[in-house]
Amino acid sequence: MLSIEVQVENLFTSKAPSGVWGMNAFEIRGGRQLQGSITPQGAKNEALQVLCAALLTDERVTLTNVPDIVDVNTLIELLEDMGVKVERPAKNTIVLQADNIDPDYFTTHAFKKKSGKLRGTVMLAGPLLARFKKAYIPQPGGDKIGRRRLDTHIRGFEKMGVDFVYDIDNQMFTLDTEMLKGAKILMHEPSITGTANLIMAATLAEGVTSIYNAACEPYIQQLCRMLISMGANITGISTNLLTIEGVAKLRGCEHRLLADMIEVGSFIGLAAMTQSELTIKNVDAEHLGIIPETFQNLGIELSITGDDIYIPAQEHYRIQKFIDGSILTVYDHPWPGLTPDLLSIVLVLATQAKGTVLVHQKMFESRLFFVDKLIEMGAQIVLCDPHRAVVIGLDKQMPLRGINMVSPDIRAGVALLIAALSASGKSVIQNIHQIDRGYERIDERLNALGADIQRVNLS
Repeated sequence: MLSIEVQVENLFTSKAPSGVWGMNAFEIRGGRQLQGSITPQGAKNEALQVLCAALLTDERVTLTNVPDIVDVNTLIELLEDMGVKVERPAKNTIVLQADNIDPDYFTTHAFKKKSGKLRGTVMLAGPLLARFKKAYIPQPGGDKIGRRRLDTHIRGFEKMGVDFVYDIDNQMFTLDTEMLKGAKILMHEPSITGTANLIMAATLAEGVTSIYNAACEPYIQQLCRMLISMGANITGISTNLLTIEGVAKLRGCEHRLLADMIEVGSFIGLAAMTQSELTIKNVDAEHLGIIPETFQNLGIELSITGDDIYIPAQEHYRIQKFIDGSILTVYDHPWPGLTPDLLSIVLVLATQAKGTVLVHQKMFESRLFFVDKLIEMGAQIVLCDPHRAVVIGLDKQMPLRGINMVSPDIRAGVALLIAALSASGKSVIQNIHQIDRGYERIDERLNALGADIQRVNLS
């Protein structure tokens, strides 16, 4: 196998080519087989958590394997704006020190405007309440994939002694407390960002906090391990019952982020759709859960050696059925179930498989609305309702055809990119800012494997 290790310069150490981020569309010429090896970026969802956790101490926090993507860079800019010192000593390395925070910044229009663009800024609340006894949360931004309530966060904070008011005109929550106190919290849902927020608040609270029905994704486990290295007292890691005994102060630390499991799954799907021979390197395999098995159930051949995944070129792949012969259902579920962020990839992948699958997106009611573009490309999909779609695999007998489309969110955007790379002819994907929010220079990295993706500006 030809090995082409993808090496892409990072914005932390060099500037992007002039005008790159001004381009608003991808022009893709599909039908090419790719070949080589590619390394996934650091995990986006973990990055947003651990960047916020740096506010819990006034000492230096060093983070490595940080992805250079729009959402992460937006949060770093926000931290700088509020007074955090930020250094970039090496590629994908960030050093933060929150020893001179400006509390007045959180009341400004600039904070509301920038923080409202990014869902992850909600996780600033826990550290700010822990250190400064006050926090502001704008109405969440990010993907338009359905309702994303803040009840889990705010009701948990209430049990720890936090009062809140909501300014309906400015769409801003103000939270304050005289002293965070440990509490028994039974979460209504295992929200990842809600769990992260409550963990961070509890580390400096007075007394013991127990969080039951907590999310236990690898990124939550990573956050807990980082906080323990800072001096926090946390037990129950990797379970849905966390116990945190508050401490008086946290210290600085060094922390390495995991590989992004969503990129790993995306690259597995890309290999199958384009009949490509790929090696995905340094995937942190022990933290992938049922992701490899899910793709194997869709007929994808893969092997794991150490921390690398090898996918051979496959002309055909057959969707398995349940033991009783019924149609396979793939659905999202809290960890250790399948992450909802990969269902868009599963859906696209199934269009060219042999067999039928029901894709059930339980968490977000708008995430399947991109299937109209796949249908226009020639896919056989029945959208049953906002949460369910039946995909009838064509076994690659009728290749998808290139079309013009718009990326509606991060994950659907990359799913459409994978569809376009497998399609015959030219495709154009607009609104690629959504893709850049979550994937580091995806065009350059895939072009190094033999893809044909060009950034263009469409007026």
